[in-house]
Amino acid sequence: MTTQSKPQSKKAQLIRMLSRKSGADVSAISEKFGWLPHTTRAALSGLRKSGFELTSEKPGNGGPSRYRIVTNPVDAT
Repeated sequence: MTTQSKPQSKKAQLIRMLSRKSGADVSAISEKFGWLPHTTRAALSGLRKSGFELTSEKPGNGGPSRYRIVTNPVDAT
C-alpha cells in the first residue's frame, strides 16, 4: 500500500523554485505553471507582500533576471 501525499499548492511550488540557490527566471516560472509573464510577476509581488524577501539578479551575459528568496517570513510554514 502506497501513501499518496497531498499535492503541493502553486504557492508552495513557487517558494520551492525560488528557494533554490540558482532561483528562477520569469519564463521558467511561467512555463511551469502555465502563467503569462504578468501573472508571474504578480505572484512574485504577492510573495513580497506576504513577507518573503526576494532578490533579483541580472546575469552578466545579458540573460533574463533570476529571482531568489533571500529570507522567509517568520510565520511561513
